[in-house]
This record gives sequence, C-alpha cells and structure tokens, in this order.
Amino acid sequence: MLFFCEEFSIDRRMTNRLIPWSLAVSLFFAVSMAASAQTATPIPSEGATQNVKRIDPAAATQAWLATVPQDKRKKADAYFEGGYWLILWNFLLVAGISIFLLASRISARLRDFAEHICRGSLSLQVVLYAIPYFLLVAALSFPLAVYQYFYREHQYGLATQSFLPWFREQLIGLGVTLIGGTLLLIALYAVFRRAPRTWWVWGTIVAVLFSGAGTFIAPVYIEPLFNTYKPLTNSEIRDPILAMARANELPVKQVFEVDASRQTKRVSANVSGFLGTTRIALNDNLLKQCTLPEIRMVMAHEMGHYVLNHGAKLLTYSGILILVGFALTRTLFDATVRRRGNKWGVRGIADPAGLPLLVLILSTLLFVATPLLNTVVRVTEREADAFGLNTSREPDGMAQAALKLGTYRKLNPTPLEEFIFYDHPSGRARIRMAMDWKAANLPPGELTTAETRSPSP
Repeated sequence: MLFFCEEFSIDRRMTNRLIPWSLAVSLFFAVSMAASAQTATPIPSEGATQNVKRIDPAAATQAWLATVPQDKRKKADAYFEGGYWLILWNFLLVAGISIFLLASRISARLRDFAEHICRGSLSLQVVLYAIPYFLLVAALSFPLAVYQYFYREHQYGLATQSFLPWFREQLIGLGVTLIGGTLLLIALYAVFRRAPRTWWVWGTIVAVLFSGAGTFIAPVYIEPLFNTYKPLTNSEIRDPILAMARANELPVKQVFEVDASRQTKRVSANVSGFLGTTRIALNDNLLKQCTLPEIRMVMAHEMGHYVLNHGAKLLTYSGILILVGFALTRTLFDATVRRRGNKWGVRGIADPAGLPLLVLILSTLLFVATPLLNTVVRVTEREADAFGLNTSREPDGMAQAALKLGTYRKLNPTPLEEFIFYDHPSGRARIRMAMDWKAANLPPGELTTAETRSPSP
C-alpha cells in the first residue's frame, strides 16, 4: 500500500513508468482499488473536551493553507488541473488506437500471421499476436508518454532525470509489460476458448490471481529494476519507524531507503508486499525534505494500510469490480462482434484479433467509473490517515507533510473536483483532519500554548 499515492506514495511509480500503452494489459485488473474499514476513534478526556471548545480546527486549517505563497499555489493548481485533461487524453488515445487496429484490420492480420506461423499451439499464437500488439501500442502512445511523463514533469520542475536515462526506464517497463502482459493474455485466452459463455467469471479469477501475484513479486523483482534499495542507516529516523512497526506487529526488521531523487523531486514512502516480501521503504527525497515528525506520520500512515488489511480488501473488492466489468464487457463485446465482426475480421471472444475491442470496452467502463473508483480509494486512504494520526500522534507533522504536496497537488479543490478527480483526500481535508485530532487529543496543559502558536510548515 502507498502513502498519499501520487502524493506521499511511490508516485504511482510503476504505472507512470510503464507508459500509457501498458494500460492495454493493466485494464484487466486496474480496478484493484478500494475498500472501507472501520477505524477506532479515541474517546476524548475531560481536558480534551475543553480543548475542543477553545481551539478552532477550521481556523487552524486556514492558517496552515495561508502559509503557501500564491504564486506557488497557482503553479501547483495549474499542474494538477492539467491532470484532469490527461485523464481524458489517455482514454481517447487508448480508444483511438483500439479503433485504428480494428478498422484497419491490422489486428486481424496479426492474428492471421500468428496462425500461419504456428498452427498447432493456440498459446503460441497468442504469444505471436501479443508481442507485436504491445510494440505497436507502445509506438503509437509514445508521444503522449514523452509529454506526460518527461516534458511536463520537467516543465513544472518535478523531474531530475535527463531523456536518455528516462527512455531507458521506459524500455525496461516495456520489457516488463511484454512478459507480464503476454502471460496474462495466454491465461485469459485459454479461459475464453474453454468457457466462451462463462469466461467473465473465470476471467475474473485469472485477473485477481495475476494481481495478487504482481503484489507479491513487485517489491522483490520489479521495483529494483528502476531503483536501488539499501538499508536506512540513520538510527534517529530508523529506530522510531521500527518501534512503530513492532508496536503494530509488522513482520519487518529493516527500513529501506530508495534513491528516487535521481528521477523526481517528489517525496514518497510505502509498505509493500505481503507474507515474506513485506518491506518498509522511504525515498531519499522524504529524508532530505521532511522533518522527523513528518516522516513518522508518513510511515504510520503506511503501516495503517497493513494493519487495517487494506491489501486483502483491495484484492477482494477488485474481484467484485472486475466481475461486474467483465459481465458488462461480455454483453457489449458480443453485440459489437455481431454488427462489425466480419468487417473487422473478429470471430469472437476467443479470437486474439478481438483484443483491441476488449481493451476499448474496458477502458470506456473504467473512464466512466473514474469518480467511483477514486472515491473508494479515497475512503481507504482516509482510514490510513486516521490510523497514522493515532499511531504517530503527529498532527502538525501531517499538516506540514500535506503542505509539501502543494508543489504538485491542488490543496483546496471544490467538493466536485475532489469527488471526481481525487483518489486521495485533498491537502485541505488532511490538514482539517489533523487539526480536529489535535483539538480532541491535546493534553490540557498545552491549551494555552496551542492557542497562541502560529503554524509554520
């Protein structure tokens, strides 16, 4: 699980690095988002009750937000609001590529080529179709990838990587997609052939299994392809993190530092994996830019994902969402093939030539469901925020950390913006939660100083 995802997360690292064409594969399990969990709310003491009356959390929240200069606020707002359009452009790109491959019959020709080369093995036919398909999608989507993940990041001063190292990582991402995506398609098309009427049920099982396997192997085998992980040696930071981990029974004995600064200026941290691969990691930007109270809050949030079983809940809810999506896709796919199958050269669900149509339908469903998917993730992240506050007891650290997101995250969106576009609570919402917690939990002896202290990020 990731703290503040594109905020205090790994910047959705793998998603961003595998460039938009990887959506062709990840669409099958990209809905792995979500779940509600109940977080215990502390019962305020008598002194804390007095404190609630004497400290105004709303005014304290506005005081924190007012510390961000207007020029920096405008730049961050422009960057984040531009992301709203990128959601649309990425969807249109995927849809356009899919329609092009179908209407030009390139997809059908790739299928015919695979059948001609390998007549006996259907799995090998899928392999021979999948590899050129992914390469074509990568080439066609590369211009938008360069703009979104390289040029735009440099334009707003968020990236540190020159083009050649960045391009090298895109090639590594392409290799990961070719391997993982091809294996997924082999499994799915085996299901399509053997269960043409109930494939949407068995396909869901396959997608969930692949999603779970990816969670298991990514920390050990995939993430090190892009960054170096080494044990954190600074005991002043490491020991408090491990103390919180022991208190919450996390099966870890080390904290790892990631050299993310060679790629980005964003701060990030995560507790990833499960069973024997569970690992606490924070990037070197977090170590350089944040104080110990901020780091404690960040890591406590990450531990909250583990303690609250968000990983298992995400996998369970993803299965439900994929099942619904595949059920709708089955109806839409069959109806489209009846109307245009002959023109496009698509025979049915078991025909690899129909993959672009499958991707088109799934990407459309995901695009329409964006507010819903963002909301369920936002609820999960808010639960982890509450856990982090109760564990770290660092409300000012949370407020300061949220303000650091102001360089690339809109701090004070409208309610509609937050509902549609935010997959994590906004900075304003997080600071307000921290101030509410501080008002309810501050010891009575600190009432006077708390009332007179000015926030300083």
